[in-house]
Amino acid sequence: QVQFVESGGGLVQAGGSLRLSCAASGTSFSINAFAWYRQAPGKQRILIAAISNEAFGLNTNYADDVKGRFTISRDDAKNTVYLQMNSLKPEDTAVYYCNFLPWGDYWGQGTQVTVSS
Repeated sequence: QVQFVESGGGLVQAGGSLRLSCAASGTSFSINAFAWYRQAPGKQRILIAAISNEAFGLNTNYADDVKGRFTISRDDAKNTVYLQMNSLKPEDTAVYYCNFLPWGDYWGQGTQVTVSS
């Protein structure tokens, strides 16, 4: 079955960087579009970054809150999606998940990102 395993989160000071990874299995990775989502305490899960497949030019899109600071990428040979996060802010604190775009009912455990001020 489809499985997503996120990693790379942690505690970082404001202004710092983290790189998240998401290993996917049980799917034809290269034909799918993927996205990163996050859920802050007491808030709904939201989409923050997405990337299409190579057939659609690896097109990327970002939520306004992260545009210019976060970069999504993918390595089809490794079945892995990445999220490079720079200039982190306390409001980026959340659990980060990857999934298909649009999402399916395949949520992993997520990875916690905590940004201290």
